[in-house]
Amino acid sequence: MKKLFVLPFLMVSVFQVFARQQPIQPALIPVPVKATYGQGFSVISKQTAIDAGSELKYEAALLNELIKRNLGYTLPVIEHTNRMSVKLRIDTLLVKEPEGYLLESNGNLNITAHDGAGLIHGIQTLRQLWVLQEGTLKIPVANIQDYPRFSYRGMHLDVCRHFFSLDFIKQYIDLLSLYKFNTFHWHLTDDQGWRIEIKKYPKLQTVAAWRDETMIGHKKELPHSFDGKRYGGYYTQEQIKEIVQYATERHITVIPEIEMPGHAQAALAAYPALGCTGGPYKTATFWGIFDEVFCAGKDSTFTFLQDVLDEVLTLFPSQYIHIGGDECPKTRWKACPHCQKRIKEENLSNEDELQSYFVGRIAKYVQSKGRRVIGWDEILEGGLAKGATVMSWRGTGGAVEAARMNHDAIMTTEDEYYFDHYQSLYPSEPVAAGGYTSLKDVYNYQPLPDSIDASLLPHIKGVQGQLWSEYLPTAQQASYMLLPRAIALAEAGWSQSANLNYDDFLLRVRKQDATLKRIGLTMANNFDEITFTTDKVLRGSLSFHLHSSFREAEIRYTSDGSFPDKSSRVYSGLVQTGGRNGVIRAQLFRNGMPWGRIFELPYSINKATGADITVSGLPAGTSASRLMNGLSGTHRYNDNQWVRFTNNFEAILDLGSSQSISKFGANVLNYAWQRMWPPVSLDFYVSDNGTDYTKITSLASFPVNGINKARATVKPVNARYVKISGRHPGIIPAGKYGAGSTALMMIDEFILE
Repeated sequence: MKKLFVLPFLMVSVFQVFARQQPIQPALIPVPVKATYGQGFSVISKQTAIDAGSELKYEAALLNELIKRNLGYTLPVIEHTNRMSVKLRIDTLLVKEPEGYLLESNGNLNITAHDGAGLIHGIQTLRQLWVLQEGTLKIPVANIQDYPRFSYRGMHLDVCRHFFSLDFIKQYIDLLSLYKFNTFHWHLTDDQGWRIEIKKYPKLQTVAAWRDETMIGHKKELPHSFDGKRYGGYYTQEQIKEIVQYATERHITVIPEIEMPGHAQAALAAYPALGCTGGPYKTATFWGIFDEVFCAGKDSTFTFLQDVLDEVLTLFPSQYIHIGGDECPKTRWKACPHCQKRIKEENLSNEDELQSYFVGRIAKYVQSKGRRVIGWDEILEGGLAKGATVMSWRGTGGAVEAARMNHDAIMTTEDEYYFDHYQSLYPSEPVAAGGYTSLKDVYNYQPLPDSIDASLLPHIKGVQGQLWSEYLPTAQQASYMLLPRAIALAEAGWSQSANLNYDDFLLRVRKQDATLKRIGLTMANNFDEITFTTDKVLRGSLSFHLHSSFREAEIRYTSDGSFPDKSSRVYSGLVQTGGRNGVIRAQLFRNGMPWGRIFELPYSINKATGADITVSGLPAGTSASRLMNGLSGTHRYNDNQWVRFTNNFEAILDLGSSQSISKFGANVLNYAWQRMWPPVSLDFYVSDNGTDYTKITSLASFPVNGINKARATVKPVNARYVKISGRHPGIIPAGKYGAGSTALMMIDEFILE
């Protein structure tokens, strides 16, 4: 009889549903397939149990861990308990989709899933739903049906350029679990450091794991500067087992990457006989692509790599082993007698096919161990190894090519999914790799573009973000660059395309700070800062639209050189320039107080500004107006102002009427360490009728490492039409960074005065 009196009490104290309370709309990320919310809430307290079988020990343990972080205690785990409980069950008939789950909160809490991964995802949704109040966790009445759009949803971390602690790696995995990623791609070897203990080759720990010093600043700046401090470290096999176990308990697969045949300089520093020249080599101290690669002609190279892989395979139970395959210069192979002998013996046509031979031989070995290889899209060069999966990072082309060959592909596109790129164009941003990838770019990118043949789509298995660490010296900076862009990728990879809405996502992502702080990570808020678009470029004036996704704030701006304050003009739709040169400044104000950083947009108007322009040799999809819109590209070259030419060009400007011109010029970017080379020459011609041109001057000296504001002053000439011919520098010569590849000729802002 006593039991009959206790149970009703538990019903009231553990789960409460209040009919008068209005339904809430939780800030769930990723957005579920289907979610309905009712009035009231359920409660988890000390009287609650977790109802789960012993086969679900990892899932129950994670739930208990999350509860303890909030309530300070764990719940008993009792299968088929009569107590009120959070019930965890696997039912493949009820939930048919892999990784799918059904979450019910309505006087009871039930998470039913297709598999263990689905239970974890359901638990993470429960975690995002609950609110800590009065020593209990309150969960709104809800019914959520959910499953992933893509089967592969990954995040990458480079620990070679900069080394990260085990604690940070665990935080990283916690983040992935929270937002329903299922793969952690661990980039463990590269030119700047070897980070995995291989017991058979101890010099990988004593030599390859360390470099003499580290570059300071960006590699494009000359002369290069270094800190003079020995740097390095590696993960022991016991530490790796610890991380793999930690991830496994959260149903996250860890894919190790062992780079080959390129990005091998650290390994060669330890074992120089594996290179084509025999060395000496040293672990790289700066960033880039190096000629020193594993020798493809020596069997000892393959013996070494197979030995390494044998130890790797015992540590990582993943189906995939990543073997890199990217950015492998063929310079050493072309001059190596061993490699040339291999080409002849294997009836290969060239060094590209030698790379295919190399990758194929390793792939066969990995496959003989019951695993599969995955690599960057360069593994397509010379032919793709049987069974290999391609990570398409240089656009969608690699994925399409792999799919046409009936191989699987993962979308890892550089422009959208490289989170070492700048996330803001503000000058105060810390140094980053180079490109500009906004939160909106990540969220709105379509990994299954309409241009892909529908029959190929089943081979596109998913998406992955990359966090390369050249410019991430600390965990704090890594977190800053990662978040919230990784959260946007999480939703794009999980949620159904019909449910994706960027404005709605912003409402939810702004509420993630507290959750992220609980796992020790912080999120940048740059995505709400002011940006601009050009409205019109007219002769003598410019006009712009200002934008912010922060609807709760207003934009105030100035155009007279002053800094905006709460009395400055409120932006109402258009900003027009005043004067020949100036700067637009703007500031967000929330409740009368400034919010975020000040936006600045310098401009300069000359006779070329707003002219009609036609350009031959213009790259596809590039607007010619960048060359005469009054806005100058910056030294970061990521601001959508520079025009990147890979061949000669010819531009014709129509000034509308005959005008006197005494100065001709252009801005030219010269960063050889980014493969950005100036033109051989810029030639200027004038005409009154647009048909007959006379050459006036030529610019052929661009000595500054950075922006060259090249100008030529001449005796005044009258002309309506100006033709500018740019001669491309061609192929980067031997001995220079990027030798053998096509130079990038970066031009911006034609100047006529």
